[in-house]
Amino acid sequence: MKTLKYILSFALIFFISCSDDLNDVNFVDNIQAPANVSAQFLIKQDNTGLVTISPNSEGGVSYDVTFGDGSSDVVSLNQGESVQRTYAEGTYPIGIEAIGITGLKTAATQDLVVSFRAPENIVIKAAIDGANPFVMNVSATADFATSFLVYFDTSNVDEEPTPLGLDGTVSFEYPSVGDFTIKVVALSGGTATSELTQTVTISSPVELPIEFEIFDASVFQGFGGASNAVIDNPDTNGNNSSKVGQIVKGAPEVWAGNVITLSAPIDFSTKNAIKMDVWSPRAGGKVLLKLENLDDGGIFYEVEATTLGNSAWETVTFDVSGIDLSNTYQKVVLFFDIGTAGDGSADWTFYIDNIKQDFLSEGAFAKVTVEDFEGAAELFPFGNATAEVITLNDLPSGLGIVTDNVAQFTKTNGAEVWAGVTRELDMPLDLATYTNISLKTWSPKVGAVVKVKLENADASITHEIDVNTTRSNAWEVLEYDFSGAPAADYVKVVVFFDFGVSGDDSVYYYDNIELFNNGTPPTVFEDFEGTAELLPFGNASAGVITLDDLPSGLGIVTANVAQFTKTSGAEVWAGVTRELDAALDLDTYNKISLKTWSSKVGAVVKVKLENADASITHEVDVNTTISGDWEVLEYDFSGAPAADYVKVVVFFDFGVVGDDSVYYFDDYTLTN
Repeated sequence: MKTLKYILSFALIFFISCSDDLNDVNFVDNIQAPANVSAQFLIKQDNTGLVTISPNSEGGVSYDVTFGDGSSDVVSLNQGESVQRTYAEGTYPIGIEAIGITGLKTAATQDLVVSFRAPENIVIKAAIDGANPFVMNVSATADFATSFLVYFDTSNVDEEPTPLGLDGTVSFEYPSVGDFTIKVVALSGGTATSELTQTVTISSPVELPIEFEIFDASVFQGFGGASNAVIDNPDTNGNNSSKVGQIVKGAPEVWAGNVITLSAPIDFSTKNAIKMDVWSPRAGGKVLLKLENLDDGGIFYEVEATTLGNSAWETVTFDVSGIDLSNTYQKVVLFFDIGTAGDGSADWTFYIDNIKQDFLSEGAFAKVTVEDFEGAAELFPFGNATAEVITLNDLPSGLGIVTDNVAQFTKTNGAEVWAGVTRELDMPLDLATYTNISLKTWSPKVGAVVKVKLENADASITHEIDVNTTRSNAWEVLEYDFSGAPAADYVKVVVFFDFGVSGDDSVYYYDNIELFNNGTPPTVFEDFEGTAELLPFGNASAGVITLDDLPSGLGIVTANVAQFTKTSGAEVWAGVTRELDAALDLDTYNKISLKTWSSKVGAVVKVKLENADASITHEVDVNTTISGDWEVLEYDFSGAPAADYVKVVVFFDFGVVGDDSVYYFDDYTLTN
């Protein structure tokens, strides 16, 4: 009982004491608002601007945070919690209001400074576009970069930079070859930047054709005392190119020359000629073309051509049909007047342009001469006729294309209607590649049947075609289509003159048996059968007439033809223009033929092509070879600059004052 009395007394005393404390106003007054209010800022080091805000204080149990970025956002956090916010570079007053256990509050403001790190480890990736050698594709990477700016040519002070994303690519097409400095500026999202430059080289693929307008001069090298350069064309008469190659042959070596190294070997599987425009100050000079293997100088092919010279542009053709196709050739080496030392003067300064592959002659493939009778050629006449090879003397040359020696066939009086002559060949005709055969003939008769028959060795397989002569006492070319001949090794060519008619002592001549292909069919773009307005100039007159008593000659003109009269006193440059409805297709065709009738032999018939405003032109001269008869004149426009040619201008007897001579022409034809 005594112990219990003491316990109850202690409890009573404790209760009375606590009651006194709770009723003490000073207890509440002693609780303070939060103090030392602040925030910890953790800025992520990747230039994203992501900041973690962690408020703190003495006595605070929760917080209201404002972000100081102009927004009205307020975030409430408990003690120990954080909030994340993304900022641009700058200074931001962060508002922190701490709330104590009794609801007392203390507000504070603390500046957040966001400063981005300069990007590091920039890498520029620049690559030439596979479809266009003048287009550069650029991408970039860098640590701490948010984006990039690309300058493609630092030498261009007016260039506006191109924005580039982190995973993007930007492209630019350069206007010419050369070295260019690219600059990439890496952005941090703020003022901190880094930059890197890199030199890139733009060079066009060095391949045929070479026109020097856009050309990597680093692959053009001289040796032995020769030098070279790419310069402005010093003579645009006959070559409208703005840039040409200049070659100066200096001392000491007689074999001094120049080499152009191509990007890839030349494909000689189809085209078997190299053509080049040459300007030479020296009459009758020589140009040696040497084609070399890229790695082995012992593998080469050489062919020489002669220039007319006299300080004028001309096209030189190199026959490379004999080249060994089992080798590759990637270097074009040029020697002017090899064997003679140059002195570097104007007399040893040459210009070159438009180096290209081509066919030796018209057609989809070069013509192949089967027989020109210049060597040993045994002829086998039959049917009581006679035949032999003779040297041409007083026969008219006509088309001017026969060689010195020709075959003469005499269909003696009483010879069989099937009399003819056989030429046996050493090798079978290649009709797998070539489908046609042409023959140059001279006949005293118009309309005589000239039959050509092909035979294999035992004549078990044959194929024959008839073509009629169209003119008398003049040369013409007869063409035979053997595309329908059965497959065989044809080793005999049999020719029958005036087939089906008994011999009457008539004498015939023939030459140049050739294989060829038709290629793209010729396209007649004006035959004067419809409405065709002719525009004469230079005091000449022109019109379309219906042919009546003019000799038909080749028998190939249409009913209506164009008549041109070079009246007395007409200008030496008098001519006639035909404006076309559509531009000439010189991408598919490279030649134009014209059927003409002239009263003069040797008259210059100039054909000039013009675009709409005559700012681009190209002209070719051809001389007439017969008088008082029709002939086909052919003009090679393969060297014409690219343009939409919509005007064809013809000048008859160019360079000579008008004398009332009358000329006729017909059938403008695109051909190959």
